Amino acid sequence: MVTRKTQRQLQNKHADRFDYMNSAETEAKVHEIIMQPSTLETIDYAFYDFVNEVLNLSTTTNEGFKKVPIIWASTERAFQLKNDKELRDSDDGLILPLMVIERKSVVKDAAKRGLPWANIMPVNDEKGGTITIARQLNQKKTSQFQNNLAGRKFSNGRVNSSMHATNKRNMKAGKNVFETITIPLPTWVTVSYEVSLRTEYQQQMNDLVQPWVTISGNSTMPPRIEKDNHKFEVFIDASYANNSNTGNMEMAQRNYETTITANVLGYLIGEGPNQERPKIVKRQNAVEFRFAREHVIMGDPHEDIDSRGFYRE
Repeated sequence: MVTRKTQRQLQNKHADRFDYMNSAETEAKVHEIIMQPSTLETIDYAFYDFVNEVLNLSTTTNEGFKKVPIIWASTERAFQLKNDKELRDSDDGLILPLMVIERKSVVKDAAKRGLPWANIMPVNDEKGGTITIARQLNQKKTSQFQNNLAGRKFSNGRVNSSMHATNKRNMKAGKNVFETITIPLPTWVTVSYEVSLRTEYQQQMNDLVQPWVTISGNSTMPPRIEKDNHKFEVFIDASYANNSNTGNMEMAQRNYETTITANVLGYLIGEGPNQERPKIVKRQNAVEFRFAREHVIMGDPHEDIDSRGFYRE
């Protein structure tokens, strides 16, 4: 004799078998990655972090071996004077050595772009989205479909022995709800930066130039730069322009200056703050379609109705 308590225990036992949300194996394979849109500011930050953290240049000064400060040239001079007063002396002159980074140009070259090469238009709806970057199984809704289908095998409160096999067939039949994440088509651009190294002595200039030459080895491409989970490729120009005034032999202050050009192959996603559509689009696939029968619309009696007044499609 099977009591109601035993029936509930059997139902809970078999229901846990098909509860995909509590599967430790599934959770171990799911990794959440937070991705921010890629903008021009993202590329600027990536290159600045490359110079500031990866190169991390230091040299010997009259205060000992210390890190060389970096100035981003796009800021206003009034802000530079008030923001960091240690960069200037009492006469508001820059204290050397230092490095100045300036973004020179942004070029959209059709010959330099990543995959895909085709110009794919976004989905023509209010959401948009072009490139699929992730696709995962929606655990909650899929388990509801599978458990509902398997629950039809219950008879008089008893668990049918073929429930597990039926659920497997339902999985193969496509009763799965997937969540797809799409983003706008990336637009590839080449951003050019100019780095000026300024020192008072030749030895300081040697200390600053040598890491730029050796970090990429015998090529012009050092390790990739990244920001907000976006990775870009940087190419350092093989020529280093010498703009020093030491050869003039005039009364002006001696100044050693070397200009280095770096090109970053990056990409832009979306239109920035002017974009009306969402930056990340989530969609779910349709599992099944149901259409009303003409008999129901016209009010005709159902042909397969039983004596109790119930029928099943």
